[in-house]
Amino acid sequence: MSNSGRIELEILIVALVIGFLGLIGVAAVTGLPMWKVTAFIQENIIVMETRWEGLWMNCYRQANIRMQCKVYDSLLYLPPDLQAARGLMCASVALSCFALVVSVVGMKCTKMVDHRARTKHIVLVTGGCLFLMACVTTLIPVSWTGHVIIQDFYNPLLIDAQRRELGEALYIGWMSSALLFSAGVILLCQKYMYSKISGRRAYTPQPPLQPLPQQLVFIPRSEPHSVLSRHPSTVYSYESRYPPSVHSGVAYL
Repeated sequence: MSNSGRIELEILIVALVIGFLGLIGVAAVTGLPMWKVTAFIQENIIVMETRWEGLWMNCYRQANIRMQCKVYDSLLYLPPDLQAARGLMCASVALSCFALVVSVVGMKCTKMVDHRARTKHIVLVTGGCLFLMACVTTLIPVSWTGHVIIQDFYNPLLIDAQRRELGEALYIGWMSSALLFSAGVILLCQKYMYSKISGRRAYTPQPPLQPLPQQLVFIPRSEPHSVLSRHPSTVYSYESRYPPSVHSGVAYL
């Protein structure tokens, strides 16, 4: 493999590794119950029990490291933000998987599609767009749930026992969306990045040019030739600082 092909393959491998990490993060966020956590504020200090609320279940953890989880009896029992988060997070997992598969197919070392460079580039761009779509479908439910938690926390109509804090799953979701965004951007701009990196590696500084010694070139100057004519009426004269009578006359042959 040539040096240019190795550089391009390294860029694609970096994008795939980042996308795979984003896929793992999205799958973990979808299954973890730590979306909403019990808030300990003012006199509501209950160290014996912690409550977690997720997309599929809620869990209670007691002081003796005992955890009990219960799946939600009905989808309508969930608030609107968690209902939308269920569908969007499942879509994000599916899009991330499709993006990873399409990106692997678009690599030059695979022979699943046409080997032409244009076809491979179109497949890679498709994989990058799928990664960006997965990023959006992850960022929307995570940010929406975080906004609802913060809004309810400062709502004066709610008691302290009803307030929640941001869970660990939300932070993992924001990090996973950033990884998916990075993978998509790298796949979309891999041609530009490859040209930049290969141009920097291929450049070799040239020594400065030494100036050539200057040479004097003598150009002979032609002297004007006098022309004589048979006609006595031809008079030759030229302007000079001397009186005109000295340098004027008639020539006869």
